[in-house]
Amino acid sequence: MKQVHCNRSVGGFTLIELLVMLVIVALLAGLFLPSVIKAKERAQRISCMGRLKSVALSFRVWAIAYTNTYPMAISTNFGGTLEHTATGEVWPHFQVMSNELSTPVVIFCPSDRNRTPLRNFGPNLSNTNISYFVGLDTNDTMPQMFLAGDRNLVGGTMLPNRILLVTSNDVVRWGKDMHKNQGNVALADGSVQTFSSSRLREALANTGVVTNRLAMP
Repeated sequence: MKQVHCNRSVGGFTLIELLVMLVIVALLAGLFLPSVIKAKERAQRISCMGRLKSVALSFRVWAIAYTNTYPMAISTNFGGTLEHTATGEVWPHFQVMSNELSTPVVIFCPSDRNRTPLRNFGPNLSNTNISYFVGLDTNDTMPQMFLAGDRNLVGGTMLPNRILLVTSNDVVRWGKDMHKNQGNVALADGSVQTFSSSRLREALANTGVVTNRLAMP
């Protein structure tokens, strides 16, 4: 009877050598994959922050043409979106700034797996293409108010029309589905900040208003 040796060659390697190589590859993947994932998440968060800066700038540019007033406070009869603030729809506030934003890709966060970006403004724009909330009562006289920000806020009181009421007493936090317990917020002064959940609550306390009304996409 012939003996079968376990060290026979397979493509130039013995089985033992091949197994050792597979184990090493698996270990290396286990070591480096988390770092690659974290780097990708960080890059997406930075990209998201850049897009939100473009959103904040677009609001400011639009307001300059309308006596320093954001579209949410101007009637649709005069080119604003005031009447849409009661519906909770977010897309009209961005649609009216299509010239300033240039592309709806700007209102989509790369980390948002539950929204679909559009390439052009038009009749197909809806809340499903938007990653950012809009502060319905924001004005430039209160620079720390929330103008826009990542939509994955948890807490506060959600009304049936998707308007989120948030006070400084609410224990709000970021959900995990976008930036994993962090998020970006554009303030009324045009700046964009990255907040942890604890800093988010501090920022809410500094907005200068009792209740923030946020239209959530």
